Amino acid sequence: MSHGATEITELRHGPDGALSGIVLDAALNLHRNLGPGLLESIYEVVLARDLARRGLTFERQKLLSFEYEGMAFKDVLRIDLLVEGRLIVEIKSTEQHSPVHFKQTLTYLRLLNLRVGLLLNFGMPTLKQGLRRVINGFEPLRGSVSPCESISSINEVKSEK
Repeated sequence: MSHGATEITELRHGPDGALSGIVLDAALNLHRNLGPGLLESIYEVVLARDLARRGLTFERQKLLSFEYEGMAFKDVLRIDLLVEGRLIVEIKSTEQHSPVHFKQTLTYLRLLNLRVGLLLNFGMPTLKQGLRRVINGFEPLRGSVSPCESISSINEVKSEK
């Protein structure tokens, strides 16, 4: 992708959308090459290597601390990948999505005050089925009901415009 194409992508989707696109491209290639069924840790290591090759910075297994009503919880949560300090990537390898995976990703976004996260389930037959984009502070579009978008719902919204 040329520098000009990156600028156009950022104008259309914002910097988080452009970053998500790079991560999704890497994840799609990974799923296409390795297929479903491996351990989450394998997908994480290989995806991280590909992101590094693409020049992105990230933290793996980032520990997260937070406070609630004067109680401190130090290093109690673990984010699979934090890309460029602004995109949470949670990796799963299960036969189907569980609502708790979405809630986990949204909670991480809220605690870090970030806007966008990707929930990637490499256990599905295609990554398109296993992809969920999670948005913190989601303002529903007409007809939308969830801060979690699947790739097909994103395509549907784009095609309505």
